[in-house]
Amino acid sequence: MMNKRKRAVAILGWSFLTPAMLVIGIFVFISILFALYISFHKVNLFTGYFEFIGLENYKRIFLDSKTRIAFQNTAFFVAVVVPIQTFLALVMASVLNSKIKGKQFFRTVYFLPTLTSSAALTMIFMFLFSLTGPINEIALKLNLIKTPINFLNDAKFALKVIMSMNIWSTVPYFMTIYLAALQDIPKSIYEAADVDGASSIHKFFKITVPNLKPITTFVMLMGIIGTFQMFDQAYIFSNGSGGPENSTMTVALLIYRNAFGQNNTMGFATALSIVLSVVILSVSLIAKKLNNSDSLY
Repeated sequence: MMNKRKRAVAILGWSFLTPAMLVIGIFVFISILFALYISFHKVNLFTGYFEFIGLENYKRIFLDSKTRIAFQNTAFFVAVVVPIQTFLALVMASVLNSKIKGKQFFRTVYFLPTLTSSAALTMIFMFLFSLTGPINEIALKLNLIKTPINFLNDAKFALKVIMSMNIWSTVPYFMTIYLAALQDIPKSIYEAADVDGASSIHKFFKITVPNLKPITTFVMLMGIIGTFQMFDQAYIFSNGSGGPENSTMTVALLIYRNAFGQNNTMGFATALSIVLSVVILSVSLIAKKLNNSDSLY
């Protein structure tokens, strides 16, 4: 009787799991295997043309100059944006978790950029940094510059504008995560520090930061994954070209251009996607190791 009951429970459990397993199997595992298969071929999906070329697509990644530029731009983007957005999110969360007046109002205002679409934010920042935009006007009035700077079409500034936009739009989201985590730190620790005469800076670095290490690991990993996959902002900013002078060409944008551009080099785009996945995984594991924190998973 007991065996029949266990068998019935097992059948019921597998019946609930089967739909999810089918979806994951088809759209994740089979898709990964098919992507690996494509990466070793010269492919035209529109005509159904497949030609096995071995490791040629992977060799091209290391020989192609535009691919090298895309990886350099993406690495620079990650190295600058992730630490800044993590630090700012932690500082803002700590301030808004304190006893300052109007913190509920500031929490709402700071979170608004997260509710705005990435496309809309990109258009707003393109206006702000245009030749006749507010940034140039303010800089001219303050005598910081003599002539307007063409931020959007100057290779020295284009990627940095996207960086500033990305930081501004992602910090509120990570700030909210930190705010939730700060509620779990016992207030008695801060009260004991107050009795010992600790300053706000000491409490921040000696209490807040160590207690939030697992959250910081999570925020960093999410930031690394998001910045390595940055596509829509670069696409809108450069109208899909990666310009000016390939200064906004990211790996994700290069994958799109090769997969759906006029060249239709889907095999190379797939190989590039697989390499990017390996890079993201490697950098994420290194960041987690350096942070020396327990995983949240």
